[in-house]
Parts: sequence; structure tokens; C-alpha cells
Amino acid sequence: MIVGLESWTLARPEIFLAAATALLLIYGVVRGEIATPFVSVATSVALLVTAALLFLPYREGTAFSSLFIVDRLTATMKVMVLVGSAVAILMSRAYFEQAKAWRFEYPILVALATLGMMLMISANDLMALYVGLELQSLALYVIAAFQRDSVRSTEAGVKYFVLGSVASGMLLFGSSLIYGFCGGTAFVQISGALADGRATEIGVIIGLVFVVAGLAFKVSAVPFHMWTPDVYEGAPTPVTALFAVAPKIAALSLLVSVLMGPFKPLFAQWQQIIVVASVLSMALGAFAALRQQNIKRLMAYSSIGNVGYILLGVASGTEIGIQAVVFYLAIYLVMTLGVFATILMMKRRNIMVEQVSDLAGLARSQPMMALGMLIFMFSLAGIPPLAGFWGKLYIFMAAVEAKLFIPAVLGVLASVVASYYYLRIVKVMYFDEPAEAIDRPAFGVNRVVALVAAFLIAIFSLVPQPLSLIAEAAAKGLFQ
Repeated sequence: MIVGLESWTLARPEIFLAAATALLLIYGVVRGEIATPFVSVATSVALLVTAALLFLPYREGTAFSSLFIVDRLTATMKVMVLVGSAVAILMSRAYFEQAKAWRFEYPILVALATLGMMLMISANDLMALYVGLELQSLALYVIAAFQRDSVRSTEAGVKYFVLGSVASGMLLFGSSLIYGFCGGTAFVQISGALADGRATEIGVIIGLVFVVAGLAFKVSAVPFHMWTPDVYEGAPTPVTALFAVAPKIAALSLLVSVLMGPFKPLFAQWQQIIVVASVLSMALGAFAALRQQNIKRLMAYSSIGNVGYILLGVASGTEIGIQAVVFYLAIYLVMTLGVFATILMMKRRNIMVEQVSDLAGLARSQPMMALGMLIFMFSLAGIPPLAGFWGKLYIFMAAVEAKLFIPAVLGVLASVVASYYYLRIVKVMYFDEPAEAIDRPAFGVNRVVALVAAFLIAIFSLVPQPLSLIAEAAAKGLFQ
């Protein structure tokens, strides 16, 4: 395979990130543990520079014999992943330093996982998809168990690894069936084979089911969600923050590209699967979180519910639906980072606390922290006119336009039920008798992230049009 200059140009952001990660790894190995502060900051800067390279200058096309594709949708999703990963690294330092587990390998692993996510998003072939997916997954398995002295962290890593391996096997099995019936793994070959009338082949449909099942695990959609609550609760909190944003955005982007690209001729078949997964995810996310007392576990079920809303937009199969998906993911990124930045500031006598009851009376002892959490909870609940409301509204409008009336109604009902546990946190902060006061947080990265996230939610709430235009441009890239 001869690779032209055009291919290297299109893959310039990925090449830069891979080279920067390799150099920082060598620097860390040579300098030892004293290199950790520099490596963490440099890795975050490298991720943000990679995001800038996606648009300076902006180019579209396919590369490496159509294994790799760049368009407006992939570029937009990559920016969200890169920003989420960079912020997650910066949020991690104080936590791991206190736990005496701050090592230079952590930001390197996050960068490698992010590189895998970028390759996933731009995959234009089932094998390229799998390589990117495994690069992401192997790094994430390690950082889930990064706090080696913690039994909970080690258990979370093992659970994630075992169940993730099963999901990867399902995806590979599905890919082999698709290859056998379509004669190739490239998305163009699959699309051509289905257009020629092979869409009726039962083997292709079974293969697609296995591929979707593998991807559903990565986005923690029901019934492949079983790892999420335990891993979210057991993993170190900064790792949970990373899991909640970057890998989820990358996997959802990949799911959209696969279903709306080569498998668009099978729309009637996969729409049924996605609708069922969406409704089940919304229902489980709403009801299972009602009795959760650990706030990280509660956020795990919240993420499952949010995936359900996003899948409803995917199931619509329209440009408006994909636009709603991109719009919702951008808001979800900001809301989730804000919530986890606040959780990372929850300390009592300099010890991390994670129970909802620990927030009792927070509005009296830390009014600004409580106000930020209130904004995030109201937005996650979809209380108008906050940004989360606009995200859900666009999703439900896309579903109604696609005549998915019953799933849309069920989604609204699930959103109403889910509002209970979001508002319960607000009630605990503002109306419960004060518990022992939360320590006053120092002015650090987490405080800045929470403030910026709250500010962005306010901006998106008052002026959602600019973000909506970006989402519209990204969705058009898929339908051109």
C-alpha cells in the first residue's frame, strides 16, 4: 500500500499526538518520577494542540486506502474527546498526589487512550475500527486499576477488562460474519454489497447485531451496562470523570458513523435494536438511580440514562437527529466535567467523601459550590431554560419527526422520573440539616473547571444557537 502525502496530511493530528506521547514517555522513563508534573501538563497541552491541528487548516477526505476518514462530524467529535481528556488529566493531579499514586504513566495512558478514540472516530473500515477500539480499551483497563493499593480500583479494572474482552470478541465475531457475506471490511465495500441486494442475507443482519452489541457495551447502553455502576464507583474519581465523557463520546460517534454509513440500507433492522436499547437505557437510568446513595454510582446510572436519550436521536436516522446528538453530547461533556470537578472538591478533614448525604447543608458552608452543583443538577434534569433542557428538547423533536412517538413519550416520562434524584441532591444541599462541613476547596484546577462549566452551561442556556449551528454543520458532513 503506497501512502501519499495527502494521507499523512489528513492524519496530521493523530501523528502529532502519537509522536508527542512517545517523546513524553521517553522523557518520563529517563527522568523518573520527578518528570510527572511536567509530563501531565505537557500531555494536556499536546491534546489541546492536537484539537487545534484539526482545523488549522481544515481538510476533508479519506486516507490510507480509505481506512481513515475526516469530515466535519469526525473533527467535531474529536475536539470534544480531546478537550474532555485534557481536562480530565488536569483534574487528576490533586487526587492522585493525595493518594500517593501520581505517576507520569497516568497522563501517557490517557493520551494513548485518546489516540485510540481518535482512530475509532475516523475509522472507515471494520479492522481500523477494531484497532482504534483496542488501543483505547487496553489503556483504559490499566487506568481503571491505576490506584494499585486500592482493592476497589483493582476490582474495577478487572471487571472492566473481563467484560470489555467479551464485548471485543462479540464485535470481532460480528465483523467476521459481515466480511464473509459482504466480501470486505471497508465501509465502502460493505455499503456497495448491501446496495447490490445482499441486505437480505441473514448472516449480515446477525453480524450487525454482534457489532452493535460490542459498541453498546462501550457506551454502556442497556442490556450491556452491567459494568458501569461498579467501575464508576470503584475506579479513582478522576478516572471515572474520564470514563464518563471521552470514551462515551468516541463510541457514540463511531456508532453513528457505522449505522448511518455502510449499514444505512439496513436502517429498518437496526432502528428496532437502537430503539429498544434507548428505551431500556432511559428507564434503567431513571429508576435504578432513585435509591443510590453514592454519588459516583448515581452518576453511572445518570450516564446510562443520558445514553438512552442520545440513542433516541440516533434511532431517528435523520440529519436533525444526528444534529441533536452532537448538540446533546457537547452539553453532556460540560455538565459531566462540572459535576465531577465538584465531586473532587468534596473533602472532609482532607478525606474524599462520595455519599449524597455528605452534601447536607452545603449551601450554608460552601454557597458557591452548592450553586454550581445546583446548575449542573438542574441542567441534567432538563429544567428549562438550562442547556440540558434544550438538548433533550432537540432529541425528542427529532424522534417525533421520525414518527417515534411512543419512545419519545417514554423518554419524557423517564426524564420526569430522573428529575427526582437530581433534585434530591439539590434538596440535600439546601434544605437538610447541615452535616459536618465540607472543607473549603483551595483555588485549584477543579474549582476553575467547575466555574467554567457552570458559566458555559449558563451561556448555552441563554444562547444555544451558536452550538446548534456547530452541531448542524457536523451533521451535514455525514449526509453529504
